[in-house]
Amino acid sequence: MNLDLMLDDLQELVVCESFSADHEALARSAALVADQGFRRLGARPETIVIDGVPHVRWTFGTPRVLLVGHHDTVWPMGTLREHPWSLVDGVARGPGVFDMKTGLVQMFHALASLPSPEGVCVLITGDEEVGSTTSRALIEESARGCAATFVLEASADGGTLKTARKGTSDYRVIVHGRAAHAGLEPWNGANAGIELAHQILTLSAMGEGETTVTPTVLSGGTTVNTVPALAQVSVDVRVPSIAEQDRIDQLIRALAPRLSGTRLEVTGGPNRPPLEEVSSARLFELACGIAKDLGMEPLRGVAVGGASDGNFTAGVGCPTLDGLGAVGGGAHAPHEHVVVAEIPDRTRLLAGLISSVLREPTGGVRVPLEEASAPQESPVLTGEDGR
Repeated sequence: MNLDLMLDDLQELVVCESFSADHEALARSAALVADQGFRRLGARPETIVIDGVPHVRWTFGTPRVLLVGHHDTVWPMGTLREHPWSLVDGVARGPGVFDMKTGLVQMFHALASLPSPEGVCVLITGDEEVGSTTSRALIEESARGCAATFVLEASADGGTLKTARKGTSDYRVIVHGRAAHAGLEPWNGANAGIELAHQILTLSAMGEGETTVTPTVLSGGTTVNTVPALAQVSVDVRVPSIAEQDRIDQLIRALAPRLSGTRLEVTGGPNRPPLEEVSSARLFELACGIAKDLGMEPLRGVAVGGASDGNFTAGVGCPTLDGLGAVGGGAHAPHEHVVVAEIPDRTRLLAGLISSVLREPTGGVRVPLEEASAPQESPVLTGEDGR
């Protein structure tokens, strides 16, 4: 691997800001990603624009391996002035360098190192950090029929691969009450705030084991001397399995008011299904063997609470291994950084994984959909491990 060339490519991507909410910036970023991929792979991609968000995809023959990444970042335009690209003492810094522009560079160079990209699909989306609302169907379509998906999101601590991710659900519980003067006749009101307090306590008691149900953003009331007629809370749910996602969904939809004169409205639902270890086990074992052959340190795997687009690929039954991207830290934080010395070996590891899967008999191993099936509702969520 030519590390100097890889770092040139990385700098090019990092200095092209690509804030998820800025469609013009995303268009510039997508064009740059397409050009860089063309230089490395010798083929032009298709650029798919959905609701103003550009996604870039290369398809070589009939795909059996899907490589997934994203080019959007959480960093607002102008962040480069405060956190510029730098390469000092073997550490690269800059907005998006860890999450996940290094992963894109590794993806292109790994594929370019192979005799042929035949049998591979590369999908780089533009809205992962805001929940993949326009790209979900594209991700799932690209994953169906593949024997493996490799997700180039950044690694966990110390280069650890992500062998499981919790599924995510997002709800809003809205309480409708009845307004009244808080001093003159509060008894004629139905206090939505008090009812919401009851519901928050009920919600917070639903989590058990690895499942978390967390009330987050609260609002309610209008003036200090008015009984609140409306109050609401957002709810973040993380689950290790489809069964748990279904259990929590049923409980939240079955919520009932405690106070006379109030009623409840529940919106939202499951978004990302869990990436369960059954989906990654074979690929992780394969990665461990390749790493050993390359003389790398033994690989470790970990289950994480954050979600990625790998949840979607696993959800349609495609074996998925995540966290194959950069080694470093500070995702979504000012100290975001990448350990440069790790880039070549991580790229060789990915190349080895692609080659190994492509050499397998046609069909590969798929995860039964009853073990990994995607829920249908898709509320807006925000992305990756920051979620």
